[in-house]
Order: sequence, then structure tokens, then C-alpha cells
Amino acid sequence: MNEERVVLVDEGGRYAGTAAKAAVHTADTPLHLAFSCYVFDPAGRLLVTQRAHGKRTWPGVWTNSCCGHPGPAEELPEAVRRRLSEELGLTVDRLDLVLPDFRYRAVMDNGVVENELCPVFRATTAGGAGEPDPAEVADTRWAVWDTFAADVLSGQAEVSPWCRWQVEELDRLGSDPESWPVAGEHELPPAARHR
Repeated sequence: MNEERVVLVDEGGRYAGTAAKAAVHTADTPLHLAFSCYVFDPAGRLLVTQRAHGKRTWPGVWTNSCCGHPGPAEELPEAVRRRLSEELGLTVDRLDLVLPDFRYRAVMDNGVVENELCPVFRATTAGGAGEPDPAEVADTRWAVWDTFAADVLSGQAEVSPWCRWQVEELDRLGSDPESWPVAGEHELPPAARHR
């Protein structure tokens, strides 16, 4: 079985090699390429997920629909669709890039660091919540975006740090997720563009 690897990037978002995913998340995590996705149903509700309790980073914490890392030879939209299928058993009808250059660094209480260049996508699905992989997802729920965003922004809803920061930026795009402007591929960091 092949070892899963992540794409390392420099401060300019350019390709800087690869590293084993299992060895990356430490107290000295190098900057690497990732993605986040916010999945909406036809009624405009957001799928919110609780990270599995066995996850290395932020176990048991509620967050956006799906996160992951593209493989070294994998296009970013393909990686998003792959992880939505693997983690949630979901197929999406539409996938749009909305925050092309989101970046964050967060430190857990135990010193483990997340350090990611993490473009954010909006997706729509006609199906339900799918069948989550219990190794990745402990629970799911559908939320009304306005209520979810307001609770996150007020601190009433405890979510992962990246989700909190992403909601701040998404809220600035507008209160209706359908109206969020779609970014172009050219706005992505160089390492995340079509190769």
C-alpha cells in the first residue's frame, strides 16, 4: 500500500516537495497544501461534521463539511471530490472555488500544529448526508447557514479554528452562499493550479 503524501509549499505558494502525511503534523509542521469544502443541499442547508475522536488533530471537534490534502499528482478539484466520497459517501453536483488563497496556522493544546495553504470550495449535492466513514467523521448535521455563521462568529458555536476563520471570510462574501463569487483557477497558489 502506498504511503499517503502531502504537497509542501514555500511562502509564495510554490511547490517545495512532498512529505509523508503521517509524519507532517507535529510541533513543527511545514506549510503544506490542503483544502476545505462547504457542502450545501438544495434547500441551502450546510452539512456540518464532527471530526472522528481518533483524529490526530482536533479530534471530536465540529467543523465544515470536509477537509483534506491533494496528492502530489492530483488536481485540487479531483482531491475535493475524492475526499467527499471517501469521508462522507457524497457525490456533488457543483464545485466552486470561493476562497482561493486562504491560509492558516493553528496550534493544539498539546503543541501539534496545523500549517496549511487551504483553498476553500463551495459544493452542492442533491443527496442526503451520505454514509460517513467513522474513522474520519463522528457525526453530521444540517445547519441553516445564517444561524451557523452567526453562532460561529459570536463564539456560541465551538468549531475548528480553520472553520472559524473561514466563516469570517465567507461571511464577508455575502449572507447568501449561492451568491458568493466564484474565484478563477489563476487565483490559486501556484502549487494548486492545474499542472
